[in-house]
Amino acid sequence: MKSSPIREPNRLDIGLMVLAAIIWASGFVAIRIAVPETRPIWLAAMRVGIGVLVLLPYGLWRGMVWPQGTMQWLLILGMAMLNVVVPFIMISWAGLTLDVSVMSLLMGTGPFLALLGSHLFTDDDRMTSRKFVSVLLGFAGIVVLVGPSAFAGLGSGSLKAQLVMLAASCCYVTAGLLIRRIRMPPVRLAALALTIGATALFPIALVSEGPPQLDLSWPAVSALVYLGVFPTGIAYILRFRLIRAIGYSRFSLTINMIPVFGMALGVLLLGEPLTVNSVLALALVLSGLYVAAGKDPSQSAAQS
Repeated sequence: MKSSPIREPNRLDIGLMVLAAIIWASGFVAIRIAVPETRPIWLAAMRVGIGVLVLLPYGLWRGMVWPQGTMQWLLILGMAMLNVVVPFIMISWAGLTLDVSVMSLLMGTGPFLALLGSHLFTDDDRMTSRKFVSVLLGFAGIVVLVGPSAFAGLGSGSLKAQLVMLAASCCYVTAGLLIRRIRMPPVRLAALALTIGATALFPIALVSEGPPQLDLSWPAVSALVYLGVFPTGIAYILRFRLIRAIGYSRFSLTINMIPVFGMALGVLLLGEPLTVNSVLALALVLSGLYVAAGKDPSQSAAQS
């Protein structure tokens, strides 16, 4: 099945990308506040449950559009696992030990993985020389952030959490490639994906972590509600709409803004330290974004 055609992003698209980046970066702050009290899998389950309460009534009111055919159902099930269930558990667990700035920076490397995935699995979003350089810069940022000394201690909890964040980013990339092949309106697709995710996450949380903690503090409850409404509900509508419209590699390049907002929010709201390695890694990631956003010389030659 071919992907839906894409177009160049307009000003509204760019504005929505910036909004999504801010929402997702703030979501890491909320995770750091809530996860010590809720525990990781219950945090994932409850935020998805709140997201369902936000989106599903709207989808039903508009008239739910159900997938047509077995292949569409399989694509949606796979996308829900890779876009909701698996990465939410991973990110929640990593949030127990990682600073917001580190979490957002590692998640911000996803666009470079998306460039590779889009080249391999789509026919209109191919790799160019500029994109290849941007991929190298992005992975250089990962190496700087993790640090050469980390490879001498592969068993450390911090490194494990960093690798888990990278794995979550890979999940999002794979799910993003699947989204372009799914024929459903964005809001109803997001509602269905979150419903499938909640159906899977609640039993997993109950079996693995026991009953949920109900005596949560007010900051934890507020963070949890915020996670469900904004980073899970509203931001997912933006994600699905933009991927379908402008392609995953273009959409995901702007997610490089997540580290900028995440680092700033972590320092301002949680008092996290601003390290030299983090700033240098951020500079490399943003350099990759700048390189990828330009026009490739081969394309310019072909048009002249």
